Amino acid sequence: MSFKKLKPELLEALETNNITEPTAFQKKVLPKIKGGANAFCIGEKDCGKTTAIIIATINKLEGKPVGDAPRALILVETKVDALKLKETFELFTKRTGLRVYAAYNEQTLDQQREEIYYGQDILIATPKRLNKLYLMNSLDLSQLKLYIIEDAEFAERGMYFADINRIPESINKCQYLVFSKKLAPRLKRLEDTFMYNGLIIKA
Repeated sequence: MSFKKLKPELLEALETNNITEPTAFQKKVLPKIKGGANAFCIGEKDCGKTTAIIIATINKLEGKPVGDAPRALILVETKVDALKLKETFELFTKRTGLRVYAAYNEQTLDQQREEIYYGQDILIATPKRLNKLYLMNSLDLSQLKLYIIEDAEFAERGMYFADINRIPESINKCQYLVFSKKLAPRLKRLEDTFMYNGLIIKA
């Protein structure tokens, strides 16, 4: 997939960040993601996984804010991961108006509920905090288009595995993407809950 096929706002953002050509990993995964497939996207460090997530998300949301409910949900392991990904996203969303929010345990739930209620397009969250918000009926998942797990090695651990599987139970229709350095057996088990017919794409 050539970057030339992307929306002008996204193409401009890539050029501003000195990204002119897709990596080998991105050439493989981005066309499949654009086609709507559920996918396990497997690649080593520095192959371009985070940028692929950003490109796929902005493209899927057509580079513009819509409504109040999140349309992309991205799970990360820690507060540090959430804030880092939010900061990286904002390098690419400045001209789009897309709203990016990070939710993690150190914030108060009331603050998060209010800030999410007033409208976010991309919600980046740790699994425990996401589930607390969900159980408090603070998340409208009716408009969700993407459910993504970044650096999904952490999802193999029991303390996260149940939380990650719980949210899709309430999602009617969505595209699911798992990004990881390797496809461990427990990650593969996500096929039994929400990664139905998931493609395995390796760099």
